[in-house]
Amino acid sequence: MKAVILCAGYATRLYPLTLDKPKHLLEIKGRPLLSYVVEKIPETIDEIFIVTNDKFYNNFIWWLQNQSEEIKAKTEIINDGTSTNETRLGGIGDLYFVIKEKNIQDDILVVLGDNLFTFSLNEFVELFNKVKKTTAGIYQVDDKELVKKYSVVEIKNNKLVSFEEKPQEPKTNLSSIGLYIFSKDDLKKIEEYMQTDLKKDAPGYLIEYFCKQKEEIYAYIFEGQWHDIGSLEEYEGLK
Repeated sequence: MKAVILCAGYATRLYPLTLDKPKHLLEIKGRPLLSYVVEKIPETIDEIFIVTNDKFYNNFIWWLQNQSEEIKAKTEIINDGTSTNETRLGGIGDLYFVIKEKNIQDDILVVLGDNLFTFSLNEFVELFNKVKKTTAGIYQVDDKELVKKYSVVEIKNNKLVSFEEKPQEPKTNLSSIGLYIFSKDDLKKIEEYMQTDLKKDAPGYLIEYFCKQKEEIYAYIFEGQWHDIGSLEEYEGLK
């Protein structure tokens, strides 16, 4: 299994902090956010691809040079070639870019690089290895207003039955939190999705598409702390 960490956004909502520094390298408790993310990648993952943009590529190279030898040995920074928010590929576009660039033909753990969480991903991966089907990480969000900003799901028998991005009237308080595992069988479906006119930004739109195609998508509900660093207020409250 490979891991793809999506770090190619421009984080315009966090300006001016992110004018010259990527959100994923902002410090929380004295460490870059990305360092917390990478240390949660299970040891069973044999390669980690961190995809960023041309504007911040050198920032990530510098970050990697300051990591442990173990992390450096299996991590590669991928430049998607974009340099502005207007030309960005989007999360799905970047995932597809890495799949093609590195000729990936394996299962893929996808992680949004601006997630901060305390829980382990090991059981998440173990569930996928049992079912070998698309699996989404789910989290219960108790704030009814906050859940409107996320992807909201309905679950039955441990599988997703509906998925809605940023609904005004959420059906549940269960949210998809930017942790996904796609099987090698999904790679063709991702390529097919890229040929559509559907949105290419948040990977959740890919899950929504799979749901509408009646694909089996398993849900793993995480417990512990999770934060989406999506605003200055959220970041200031954590750092």
